[in-house]
Amino acid sequence: MIGRNQFSATDLSIIRTILALGMLVTGANITSAANQPDASPALSPLQAPARFLTSDELFQKLLEHNHMRDLRLEHYSAVRTYQVTNTQGKVYAQEVVRVEYRAPEHKTFTIDSEEGSRMVRELVLKRLIESESETSSGSAHRDSSIKPANYDFKLLGEQDVGSSHCLVVEAVPKRKDKYLFEGRIWIDAKDYAIVRIAGQPAQRLSFWITRADFVRQYQKIGDFWLPQRDETLVHIRLNGNKALIIDHCDYTIDSLAETGTQQP
Repeated sequence: MIGRNQFSATDLSIIRTILALGMLVTGANITSAANQPDASPALSPLQAPARFLTSDELFQKLLEHNHMRDLRLEHYSAVRTYQVTNTQGKVYAQEVVRVEYRAPEHKTFTIDSEEGSRMVRELVLKRLIESESETSSGSAHRDSSIKPANYDFKLLGEQDVGSSHCLVVEAVPKRKDKYLFEGRIWIDAKDYAIVRIAGQPAQRLSFWITRADFVRQYQKIGDFWLPQRDETLVHIRLNGNKALIIDHCDYTIDSLAETGTQQP
């Protein structure tokens, strides 16, 4: 059962911060680009041929492979569950939303169900959904993409994430910006697709926030890597931890290969 506790006036700054962090996570893409990352297994040294890759070459492969996948992805639908919780799992608010994507960048959102605090749903979850919809339609734009104009890469080593063998890089933002992050990116060594991102905002968000962390996990469905789970955790002075969790499931995908259309 979702808790009915109402947030206090002090929590309005927390709500705005979680909203900003949610935008950071949902905006971290490549097309224009849960917890702390696992401590084990430890990073392994880079092996050939990755050992001879420069950061610029890795960035180029990442962008090229992602561009080719984008050319083939025509449409997908998915179900997202948005929740604002505390670290004990108490849910303050929840939205279940169906997302429809159509190439090149258009998304629509339909709310299937909603529960919990109306204030949290209105000020956090619905504003987050509206922001992503506006960005995809071109009426708003934040240059938060993972590309050389925004980040430097530093190759750190190799590590397995689930069934994926990944190259692990440190992402260093080129400017202080609350929509950029500093942290690590796990890149599938075969597909050159992002498997996981973990980090913190590049710019301090609020006096009330002593720490903020996020993880985005991707899943491979057919030939496409799509979001699986986002977890954004903030520690607030005098107020403890609050989290924004987004689960992505029930994907259906239409691609050029499946429809028989020839890629240009």
